[in-house]
Amino acid sequence: MQRLTSKSASPAAYTTEVDLESAGQRVDNFLLRVLKGVPRAHVYQLIRSGQVRVNRGRVRASYRLKAGDLIRVPPVNQRPRTKPAIAETGLQWLEQRILYEDGRILVLDKPAGMAVHGGSGIQLGCIEALRTLRPRQPDMDLVHRLDRGTSGCLLVAKRRSALRALHGVLREGGMEKRYLALLRGSWQHGRLSLSVPLAKERRGDGKRVHVAAGGKRAQSDFRVIETYGRLATLMEVTIPTGRTHQIRVHSAHVGHPIAGDPRYGDSEFNEYMRGLDLRRMFLHAHALGFTWPDSGEVFMVSSQIPDDLRSVQERLQAEAAI
Repeated sequence: MQRLTSKSASPAAYTTEVDLESAGQRVDNFLLRVLKGVPRAHVYQLIRSGQVRVNRGRVRASYRLKAGDLIRVPPVNQRPRTKPAIAETGLQWLEQRILYEDGRILVLDKPAGMAVHGGSGIQLGCIEALRTLRPRQPDMDLVHRLDRGTSGCLLVAKRRSALRALHGVLREGGMEKRYLALLRGSWQHGRLSLSVPLAKERRGDGKRVHVAAGGKRAQSDFRVIETYGRLATLMEVTIPTGRTHQIRVHSAHVGHPIAGDPRYGDSEFNEYMRGLDLRRMFLHAHALGFTWPDSGEVFMVSSQIPDDLRSVQERLQAEAAI
């Protein structure tokens, strides 16, 4: 990455050329790395307003950079990035949740309730915590995301080359992601492959997703694991696509919302599940797999269902037996 115009002591716009190492990266992720200390929301506002230009033209945040692209970085005050309040010694428990690690990737068994990245009042997410634990690997980044309330397999790239390769796998639909979800009621649809487009909207209470004919393609494949009478059904859900809140919205769309879902769930069912000591959304990313495009090597990792969800299963089994 080479700046083509010098930057003065006061903030000023400058142009930088994309090198081979940054090629393939989304422009929003590129800017978040370059503009250290600038809030995410402000970076996206700079892109939407056209202050960021690629080859003198406006681009969307999802634009993928090419080697040789010229990016205009607008003037912006960069606050020094504050270090997470939790020291490295206070994050050693997270080391015990690493399911797999090699020179290219890391898979974290993400705990429910922990955001994948900081922002919106959250100082320390999974990726910031991992960077604190691995200070010599500043390029570590998320390959995909999980909702804050979801537990399980979270894939992290340790090199930008690995990130580009895995984002390519995602775009081609080659990432296999399997979830365990507890749904309301007795499932009567057998094996179901649901392809219903989804669209995002912003409301006062935050981001919300809904079924929309003009939305983005989203596919969820449902398979029954265990039934609990008429009370609930434990499902394995595989998602070839990875839209925001996809499983949650698709489950609610077919009349079987996820237990404990505060946004798309059923309040009466959630209250009943709280009586069985369910304290969060019953959604767990239990397996993840893909084939490395360069070598053809198959990778697969899994995470056991957490103890808190297993306890709820046992209580449901007892309730259904009555």
